[in-house]
Amino acid sequence: MSLREDFEDSSKKVHSLRNRPSNDTLLELYSLYKQGKFGDNKEKKPGLLDIKGRKKHEAWANLKGMNQDDAQKKYIELVKSLLDSNS
Repeated sequence: MSLREDFEDSSKKVHSLRNRPSNDTLLELYSLYKQGKFGDNKEKKPGLLDIKGRKKHEAWANLKGMNQDDAQKKYIELVKSLLDSNS
């Protein structure tokens, strides 16, 4: 299976977790997924009242410069570790 296929497969498997990950882990999943899928964050920063949106935007922006393949590998590893701990 190619890296891209494994990445997409992991993005589907993450929805089968029995226990909801912590907010920090969810932010990490989100940012690694976005970086792996789209590269550096070029979206406009959400407004001050959109606290959740700003947190997500900042988490993704913090990965600026990370290679998309590296982000995909880290995402896959994180999903596997979450699935293993949910067994």
